[in-house]
Amino acid sequence: MHGSAPRLLHLLLLAELFVRSSPRPAHCSPLCGMFRPMVLQLNSLNNMSKKLHHLTDHELVIFEGVEHRLDDLPHIQHTAAHFSSLKVNESLSQLLRYTRSFRLHVDWLKTAKENVSLSSRSTGGAGAHLLRLSDLLTASLLQMGEEVPPSLSPPLAPISTAFDVLRFSVEMSERLMVFCNWSKRVLLRLQRLCDCPRR
Repeated sequence: MHGSAPRLLHLLLLAELFVRSSPRPAHCSPLCGMFRPMVLQLNSLNNMSKKLHHLTDHELVIFEGVEHRLDDLPHIQHTAAHFSSLKVNESLSQLLRYTRSFRLHVDWLKTAKENVSLSSRSTGGAGAHLLRLSDLLTASLLQMGEEVPPSLSPPLAPISTAFDVLRFSVEMSERLMVFCNWSKRVLLRLQRLCDCPRR
């Protein structure tokens, strides 16, 4: 029994070394420091998106049931199958494409607000958070050695009336909040895939 003790200790040390070294995928573990800043940007963006239209709950009733017209915005998938099949590189690329699309539309909405003399401060703030998120996602992809998807800027039609600006502001607010909640769920899943330490 005493003779087997050193061998048992040796095996236990090897097992501990294996546990410490093997679970975290080497390809994405350097990204662990990037996820929290992304989530912080999404939290700020979510708070800012609630202020895009400056309407009261009573005034928002006017826009209930109004058909959404921002068809070029990303269509978010919430299925369990989608979240269970996430891959780090593909998910970061998708997040970057979605972020760029929302930023393009937010900048377009900001210009429309200024053209009809409506406050664009919150819209400009949302655009700033989207830009920072885009930079973080780009840096993450480059850190992984992945190709950064090209930026696309399709033209968006001008908005002619203040009512349409408000209608699009309400829709943008709703779609941005969905995007923020979905993106945080994706990042949480990626943190687990990279075996990042929990805080």
